[in-house]
Amino acid sequence: TATVCYFPSGIVADKIRVRTLAWVGFTSTAMLTYLYAMLPSFAVLRFVFIGMGVTTILIWWGIRFKLVRLISEEDTYSRNIGISYGLYGAAGLLVGFISMKIIEWFADSAAVGIQSLLIFLGTLILILGILSFFFIPKFEGEIDPTKKSFDMRQIREALRNPVVWISAACLFCVYFFYTGVNQTTGYMKDVMMIAPGTVLIVGTVRTYGVSLISGPVFGTIAAKLGSPSRVIGFGSVVVMIGLAVFAFLPAQASLAYVAVAMAILLAFIANGVFGICSSQLTEGKVPVRVFGTATGLLSVVGFMPDTFSYIWFGSIRDAHQDNPTVAYNQIFLILAGAALIAAVCAFTLIVVACKRNVEEDADAREDA
Repeated sequence: TATVCYFPSGIVADKIRVRTLAWVGFTSTAMLTYLYAMLPSFAVLRFVFIGMGVTTILIWWGIRFKLVRLISEEDTYSRNIGISYGLYGAAGLLVGFISMKIIEWFADSAAVGIQSLLIFLGTLILILGILSFFFIPKFEGEIDPTKKSFDMRQIREALRNPVVWISAACLFCVYFFYTGVNQTTGYMKDVMMIAPGTVLIVGTVRTYGVSLISGPVFGTIAAKLGSPSRVIGFGSVVVMIGLAVFAFLPAQASLAYVAVAMAILLAFIANGVFGICSSQLTEGKVPVRVFGTATGLLSVVGFMPDTFSYIWFGSIRDAHQDNPTVAYNQIFLILAGAALIAAVCAFTLIVVACKRNVEEDADAREDA
């Protein structure tokens, strides 16, 4: 359901100002969170979760990429979206630690702990809504003033743009191996037999620590090179090689530190590459007026691995319960194949973008 909502959320972002979508999305989510904190009946909880699907994914999510695009030039979007992911990771880390502390403070009463946590989260979201209302400006050219109603031509323009589809295919493969890299945790625990405490530390660093720096680093590199697709392509090749090495890495205690280092490195590259995928739309010069719709389509296709990857990998592990090494080898080779396809898509987009730029330059000279 979430995956399907991304496309209409992008269309909404092209029809309503991001300021409105931001404060309405945040404040309505806060109200639902407060309702959740009352620990209502199961029927009411179903309403809450459906409502959050609308207020977060349908209303708010589609504006994030477009908001970053509106405050960026084409050549700075890669850097800014990378910084955005870095801030996202930092905020997630901070809120996660505070949430754990709240639960610890009310360890004697689980219900009170959950209520306190939800009130804290609801208040935080409400503050974001208030800040959005007062500080997000009305951007010039954000919405075409001559088009007041729903216009199918904008959707067709996004759907007919080859850059959008190539970017979507690239994100699909990148997101597939980005989420699949967490399989290294199970590999280290079940195959390498590394101590659970060490595995937990590696998992925490991979999930939180890496995201703080990988997005800004990769965004800056992409901005300096002037081609996020080039960074995505070469990054995907490195991930492909690393996953292939993991697939054939001997399960020896002497190689435990090698496995730990590789797991963190792969997470760093995968996280950084994932963070700049939407930059391919600016590289291919997708117009701002349809950027929300384009990112909606990008998200629908790109995040589709969520609908099958975990079930697929779980079935592979179940089929080889007696020999987990075989299961993880298969999984890593599948992920390596996805990384290879991602690299091919990224390099293909470079060619398409260059061709479009040449055509635009020729048209500009003719007009002059």
